[in-house]
Amino acid sequence: MNRRTTPVAIALTATAALLLTGCGSGGDDSAKDENKIAGADQGTAKPKKSTKPTGPAEEKPDGVDLSLPKDVQLVFDWTKPNDKDEAAAMDDAANFMRAIYRGVVKRTTKDAAVTAYSTGDGLHYAKVQINEWIKGGWTATGTRRHYQATTRSAPNGNSVEVAFCADTGKFYGKEVKTGKVLKTKPSRKDFGYYKIVMSKFPTGKGLWQASKVFVETGAEKCQ
Repeated sequence: MNRRTTPVAIALTATAALLLTGCGSGGDDSAKDENKIAGADQGTAKPKKSTKPTGPAEEKPDGVDLSLPKDVQLVFDWTKPNDKDEAAAMDDAANFMRAIYRGVVKRTTKDAAVTAYSTGDGLHYAKVQINEWIKGGWTATGTRRHYQATTRSAPNGNSVEVAFCADTGKFYGKEVKTGKVLKTKPSRKDFGYYKIVMSKFPTGKGLWQASKVFVETGAEKCQ
């Protein structure tokens, strides 16, 4: 069975009409909006490159369990920006990705981590992703690498766009009933470029939630 017709590809296809948008498609409109944070009050400042290495992931940041099975490795090969809000937003963008795959392995969209690190369209995105894995009868296994991260803040200080690449070439679906791992040969479709708008949680100190998610699949800039 072709892995790309299983969890990752189906989930991305299912959300295409609802939420996922190809970024930087090369048209005039995409070039014009290149420096804006979609869904936020964003100016035209260029993204700031990260400068400090990240530490090990906490299993219970904000008191929320983000632990995953040993065979599910989400690697965040990026560095934090100097700005404390951007650094916090970047951390919680990583936690948002962890929350999605915790939902996948727990086979539920109602895990506390999912609702802690997402809201609005971001929460909808997470639920669609998780539900596609559940409906397919799959869990996850392997290593999903995230890299080339940048951040930029909206002028109001309440939103930060976290953009990064993801390589799923060694990240697979696994049939829950049989334990069979679904693999195919490496492909350009293994590379995705994400832009996640992280919004500051109004009453939570230092907590940022994914409010919008935009994804370009087969992203050339990530290969």
